[in-house]
Amino acid sequence: MDQEEQKRDPDGEKDAPKEEQPKPSEAHDPETKKEPTPELKKEEPSEGTEPSDGELVEGTEGENEDEAEPEDEKKEEAPVPELVCGTIRQPIVSVLGHVDHGKTTILDTIRSTTVASREAGRITQHIGATEVPIQNILDRCKGMFAKGAKFSVPGLLFIDTPGHKAFTTLRSRGGSLADLAVLVVDVMEGLMPQTKESISILKRYKTPFVIAANKVDRISGWRAQHGTSFKKSYAEQSPRVQEELELKIYKLIEDLGREGVSADRYDRVADFTKTFAIVPMTAKTDEGVSDLLLVLVGLAQRFLEKNLKLETGPAKATVLEVKEEKGMGKTMDLIVFSGTLKKTDRIAIGTESTPLITKIKALLKPKPTDEIRDPRDRFDSVDCVSAAAGIKLAAQDLEGVIAGAPLRVITDDTEAEVIKQLTKEMQVDIQHDDEGILVKADAIGSLEAMAFEMREMKIPLKASGIGHITKRDVTDVGTITNPLHKVIFGFSVKLLAEAEEKAKEIDVKIFQSDIIYKIVEDYEAWTIVKKRELETCSRGEICYPGMIKLLPDYVFRQKDPVIIGVRVLGGRIRQGQNLIREDGKEAGKIKSIRSGEDPLKEAIQGQEVAVAITGPTLGRQIKVEDILYVDIPESHIKELRKVELNLDEMDTLEKFLKIKHREKPFWGM
Repeated sequence: MDQEEQKRDPDGEKDAPKEEQPKPSEAHDPETKKEPTPELKKEEPSEGTEPSDGELVEGTEGENEDEAEPEDEKKEEAPVPELVCGTIRQPIVSVLGHVDHGKTTILDTIRSTTVASREAGRITQHIGATEVPIQNILDRCKGMFAKGAKFSVPGLLFIDTPGHKAFTTLRSRGGSLADLAVLVVDVMEGLMPQTKESISILKRYKTPFVIAANKVDRISGWRAQHGTSFKKSYAEQSPRVQEELELKIYKLIEDLGREGVSADRYDRVADFTKTFAIVPMTAKTDEGVSDLLLVLVGLAQRFLEKNLKLETGPAKATVLEVKEEKGMGKTMDLIVFSGTLKKTDRIAIGTESTPLITKIKALLKPKPTDEIRDPRDRFDSVDCVSAAAGIKLAAQDLEGVIAGAPLRVITDDTEAEVIKQLTKEMQVDIQHDDEGILVKADAIGSLEAMAFEMREMKIPLKASGIGHITKRDVTDVGTITNPLHKVIFGFSVKLLAEAEEKAKEIDVKIFQSDIIYKIVEDYEAWTIVKKRELETCSRGEICYPGMIKLLPDYVFRQKDPVIIGVRVLGGRIRQGQNLIREDGKEAGKIKSIRSGEDPLKEAIQGQEVAVAITGPTLGRQIKVEDILYVDIPESHIKELRKVELNLDEMDTLEKFLKIKHREKPFWGM
């Protein structure tokens, strides 16, 4: 291996993250926005040495592959981690990243199913949850543990989502329920707009995350080592491929630094509390996936244990998705993050209005390493489930329940208090402006995320709501006078047919997408065009400065009307405008403008055109080579001062005003 890698000191190359940046190992309490970082808990080291943060995995950069022992002996001597029966739950892990960078494929590799290949365009279309038991992880990571390693984390619960939708859905009192996150980046493409948007959300929620530098197999000349760790796979690559990968990783580190994220390759990180870990990998050939799992489990075990303590008592959960299931009617996909949910429980669920109270008909729990939205086998019907777990719930009445809504177990004694808490939690924390745009989203968290990005981009927000875009929404927006605000943003919602018809009828512009940055980008591009249109309309209503010269060799008619060729010396001329001479006397009215056989509405500076002028006779009131000016009404002068004129328009206006001021010094002031 490269000796330079051993000498590299990530802490010496990078400053510590800024205060607003979430620490890679910062503890995250789902019930609070901020929580002091817990003390680093280290197990008693074996053989009198204390493992450093960099020893999440066995071995160093300087291992001598040539002196490796036979495979059988290595397997026998490889440290086997001790499983400790503890009282902590499995951490909730959210997977974020740009479209088609491999989020679902990574999870697909972890659970050994083929969900991704069955989805449209290989892009995740639904929210799902995957439970990966610790034994499954340990089996994948044999030979990669430091001596004396102990694990009390029971596993990992992955939330699989299109982009960062579910991350914002998993909210609680303004924070996120996700304990950890995986930010997936295509190592060949680097940071994309949605990646940066995901980083912004992670930093805002102070959620620690690991960067999965995916698709390293796309580097030219990469030799696939199916099912191996990154370090073993890296050692089998040619020096040229290794060098190219290093350049990609360094570029990624540099780009992350610009986003306020201090990062390095995971096996070079000396302090995981200061530096985010980058795990090079490829889900396609299952290289480095075990490294990713090991880093996640290691971080959870070392730094999040305090916040993963099991809570006894009634369950607390968040609704991921509400959907119809054949034979069951409406069901909810939930994440239970605290306590125990029983089939016999009465539950209260947040809605757009008052909380809904109902009874559970069925609890359906996916089998380990299976997926809620696309199971290979049927769900297991269970009597109860404890945190943290993904669960499907069927109930008697789920009308009005939305994604992101909180769920609580109630009793006769606690009902009033729980209803009060849910009502408060369903309140959206969004600041509205007196004027601006209407935003509709599918969940509270989505709405808050959209509002935050709009605030960052200085886009005014007048009103917001949860649900599809309705005819009522369009009608309300149609009353707005500012054409730049007659707009609706739809984030992960549908535009109903009658609303679409109404929008066309009253000229309301609607932007829809499952990606925030796409909505904002499209709106900004549209505003540029719209402003030009408005300016054009404004110019059409205002009489702009214009100056022409009558050309001597192009006289076609001398009177009633005079038809003559002219050159536009400055500004613009339009059909219907009155003209004056340089001495201020009237010179007729432009009846028409032509270029060859084509009629024109206007001619601008530099053009030579034929004009028909009613009123004067050529040779008497006007003569060839005369300079004529558009006679601007006095009321238009104030309006002209409000708009942006180009240089020749300003010059023409000044000359016109000098003519007017000879007779009336205060004209137009």
